[in-house]
Amino acid sequence: MSAPITAPLGAVADPDSPAAAPRPRAVVLDLTGRTALVTGAAGGIGRACALRLAASGARVRAVDRVAEGLEALAEEAAELPGSLEPQLLDLTDLDAAEAAADGADILVNNAGLQLVRPIQEFPPDVFHTVLTVMLEAPFRLIRGALPHMYAQGWGRIVNISSVHGLRASAFKSAYVAAKHGLEGLSKTAALEGAPHGVTSNCVNPGYVRTPLVERQIADQAAAHGIPPQRVLSEVLLKDSALKRLIEPDEVAEAVLYLCAPQASFITGTSLTLDGGWTAH
Repeated sequence: MSAPITAPLGAVADPDSPAAAPRPRAVVLDLTGRTALVTGAAGGIGRACALRLAASGARVRAVDRVAEGLEALAEEAAELPGSLEPQLLDLTDLDAAEAAADGADILVNNAGLQLVRPIQEFPPDVFHTVLTVMLEAPFRLIRGALPHMYAQGWGRIVNISSVHGLRASAFKSAYVAAKHGLEGLSKTAALEGAPHGVTSNCVNPGYVRTPLVERQIADQAAAHGIPPQRVLSEVLLKDSALKRLIEPDEVAEAVLYLCAPQASFITGTSLTLDGGWTAH
């Protein structure tokens, strides 16, 4: 396992560097009275989304299987305008996942996992788990949330996809398959939800500064036999015009935008935050 992503992995982690991410301006959005469910909320993008939704006044159901992370998240959210309720849940329990989504006005499908292996070496049980957590669980969560959304004539489904929902990379068969499937599920939900005031969209970041990416850097370093610094510059960011990792807060702002009144005509699409990767 590599060390956490800090300045030695490149100037992108230095807040004084010209290449560092600017602090995003917050979208002004009042979600008081709305209930939001965020999966994978204990860390990374999910944590940023949960905090941002609570900061906008929403009642947030923060779902994860990591109790310690949820406890820390709840403490951090204690002084925010909204509220945050930690919910310990393993998304491989699909019936429980569907039940957890009942009554949600906003659903953020974020939970994910990754394993980097050639297809011929990829463990079938891990492939099955990745597809369960990252595709079947979102289906069940959407299925659980839609009756309430339809009944009130308003709902927002935001699926945290990836540039890998639009492009493939070697050694990531399960992740790429799940994200491509999530794109199709999101579009179908958009078509069905439109007459009921429900939008469904994907947010597609490139590589985000999260523990998941830290693990990918370690795996790729081992697979290619190169140091982690070269993985970042020569593998992960090779096709990105902007040579830095995107920050979780930036992704959370995109999620919030899709919940805003100004985004009510945006549905069935993918909001790409990939630093120019897919411009090739």
